[in-house]
Amino acid sequence: MEYRQLGQTDMRVSAIGVGGYPFGPPMLGQAETTAVIDAALEHGINFFDTSDVYGQGQSEDQVGVALEGKRDQIYISTKFNLRNLNGQTPRERIFARCEEALRKLKTDHIDLFQVHYSTPDVPHEELIGPLNELVEQGKVRYIGNCNTASWRIHEQVVTSAEKGLARFQSTQNHYSLLYRHAELELMPFCRKYEISLIPYFPLGGGWLTGTYRPGEAPPAGSRADIVPTGIVTRLRSDRVDDLVPKLETFAGEHGHTIVELALAWVLSHPEVGVTLCGFDKPEHVAANVTGADWHLTEDERAELDSITDWWFGGDALTESSVPPVRPTN
Repeated sequence: MEYRQLGQTDMRVSAIGVGGYPFGPPMLGQAETTAVIDAALEHGINFFDTSDVYGQGQSEDQVGVALEGKRDQIYISTKFNLRNLNGQTPRERIFARCEEALRKLKTDHIDLFQVHYSTPDVPHEELIGPLNELVEQGKVRYIGNCNTASWRIHEQVVTSAEKGLARFQSTQNHYSLLYRHAELELMPFCRKYEISLIPYFPLGGGWLTGTYRPGEAPPAGSRADIVPTGIVTRLRSDRVDDLVPKLETFAGEHGHTIVELALAWVLSHPEVGVTLCGFDKPEHVAANVTGADWHLTEDERAELDSITDWWFGGDALTESSVPPVRPTN
């Protein structure tokens, strides 16, 4: 397993991490969750990400049980949000959520505490100030964003520097061969300010696993069958139907699976600190971790850029100082 520095922290995280979305109803019970996490540990994964809204609120509980007694081997990341405060102040919500997470996860500290959604109605000081207090108390080691634009993170970075507060070290955003929007501005920003991108849905929610086929209904028992309103349904399009077979062919011609291709491509970007996979079976862990072993060449990346160029005509980067990868032939 490859390990990478997360942001400007002292955390050396596995290139592939475990996403806690499948843990809890309606997908996995405690026994299944523990089996997945045990398999992840056996394969060198040391980063486990969850949230209070995953698994109908039970994901953190199940992760806590599965990792009990193994705390010194791993990094735990979880989240809070400032939606629907219902009379709470941001500080009250953040502190209450932290205490709840510590209890559920059976730990005395959270390695990465992330705000789940952007907070346009909350002044930066009211978000970062309470988080800084938790860092000073030792209950949180580092803080991160999710689903946040680069310009908003820049404002936060400036606020942290001016006020002497904890700095966001990462941002968790949707990124895959099928959804490349992060490349336009977010990733150049992350590179400049040494903030790690943590991609979720690197396997296109399952489209880049071979589970779902163009024009066919989701297989019985699959995630899209159990949760029909999820990412698989939202990503289904003529473009995805066209791309998946092409990417399967590319992977096969290079002696790899489409899963290995999808993960190798995401990890080929130096801005990525760790990419998350929502494993729902132990055998999926073994099938996915090999993606970190395939280091794409510049020519391979250029060909993939050409195949999946969602802006229909290359060089759409808005940051002109970042040279696009072009085919050499």
